[in-house]
Amino acid sequence: MKVTGVRVVEIKNHSAITEFILLGLTDSPELQIPLFGVFTFIYAAAVDANFLLMSTICTFKKLHTPMYFLIFNLSLVNILSISVITPRLLKSLLTHTKMVSLYGCIAQIYFFIWTLGSELFLLSFMAFDRYAAICQPLHYTVIMRKEVCVAIATTVWIAGMLNTSVQTVFMLQLSFCDSNVIDHFFCDIPQILDLACSDTSIIHVSTIISDVFFGIVTCGLTLTSYFFILRTIFRIRFTEGKKKAFSTCSSHLFVISFYFSSVIYTYIRPPFSSVEKDKFIALLHTVVTPVVNPLIYSLRNKDVKEAMKMLTRELK
Repeated sequence: MKVTGVRVVEIKNHSAITEFILLGLTDSPELQIPLFGVFTFIYAAAVDANFLLMSTICTFKKLHTPMYFLIFNLSLVNILSISVITPRLLKSLLTHTKMVSLYGCIAQIYFFIWTLGSELFLLSFMAFDRYAAICQPLHYTVIMRKEVCVAIATTVWIAGMLNTSVQTVFMLQLSFCDSNVIDHFFCDIPQILDLACSDTSIIHVSTIISDVFFGIVTCGLTLTSYFFILRTIFRIRFTEGKKKAFSTCSSHLFVISFYFSSVIYTYIRPPFSSVEKDKFIALLHTVVTPVVNPLIYSLRNKDVKEAMKMLTRELK
């Protein structure tokens, strides 16, 4: 049995879709090559910048602190997250290949949701680290001791994996028999659920729980940490002390504002949102954030800049 643009197989007297069509960012042939060049540059810059930041943190003992340990994990998440999305996007732009298998689509969702959940958790723990450093400076070395940092990193990765495993198991139970066209540049849960022709109530409930826990709760914990941080900063009498305290968390505050706003909009988006706007917002946390994060944490940090200069001199 053949249907235009759809590969199907016969299962119990009805047709099941085994491939999807990803429409991508644009249908304009004139924009395909320029976009390919732009995203190739962004991908290379993100991978190189994050690897450089990770190498710098590993090489210099001065950066062997809880904050940089968490930044190291954030860079690793950024490399994985952009590598899940961008290569497939580049292939589509260069070869105009829009077909993706059902299992390939679900595999992309699995790794993307893993990195997404892990990054949300990491940003929350990074906010807690800044809270401990600014609000509890005398107890900081005890609160953020090595064992705690290792436990945090382990929790982040395992929690992200468990969440995406549950979502993937439920998605493997779905069947698709009507449309196989996904108006997006990568596979994501909301778009897949829109195409399912089987009961999606269980996975809808699980995604709502996941969104609340990984989105709202982590955002709430982050904002709570910064509430106490800002309250402590405003109580500092000396202007120089306020500047120094604020400089230690301003970069992270910018990152979480940028990341949380785009993620929350994507998964708890308003009903009046357009497809093109959804794609643009999705680009912010899937492609732009992984290249922006290492730049923010390196260019705005004196210790990292000095360490990178020393590292580049040694490499020469």
